[in-house]
Amino acid sequence: MEINDSEKHDFIVRTVLVLAIIVLAAALRLAPHPWNFTPVGAIALFSGAMVRERRLAFLFPLLVMFATDAIIGFNKLSPLVYASFLISVGIGRFLSRKRNAFRVGGATFLGALQFFLITNLGVWAFLNSYPRTGTGLAACYVAGIPFFWNTLAGDAVYATLLFGGFALAELLAPRLRQPVTSRVS
Repeated sequence: MEINDSEKHDFIVRTVLVLAIIVLAAALRLAPHPWNFTPVGAIALFSGAMVRERRLAFLFPLLVMFATDAIIGFNKLSPLVYASFLISVGIGRFLSRKRNAFRVGGATFLGALQFFLITNLGVWAFLNSYPRTGTGLAACYVAGIPFFWNTLAGDAVYATLLFGGFALAELLAPRLRQPVTSRVS
């Protein structure tokens, strides 16, 4: 499908706006916050849903994490955390065709849940904090429940701001809406 210059311009403006919103949200990761109450899960969902170029949708949250981890610090679980956010980008891809509050809410819950399951498994397996038994794994998950609620709350707040803010931008500037079938060649 051939795209005219106006559509290419709109695509570029839309992509730059989405990436700028992600960068602004990423800066909040560096601000003081309760444990796990960060914008990164919402950024991954938003990137998956809004960035049309698949490679960029997956790459950008990783770059955000890497840049902020370079300041905050890396840890033994960083690879698992990064993998979890890639899964959240994949979940966000399912929102790219149809975004509404119900779907964004479901994706937000699913993203927080998989983050909780993956990272707590990593704590149990790699940090020697719990015995390597079924009871130890269960204890690890139980101890992580407060962090799950913080993750879910942070993801919900930031997903509301990101998706809601962009929906408002689309209302104010309808040219930002882009048909799903459009592709820049």
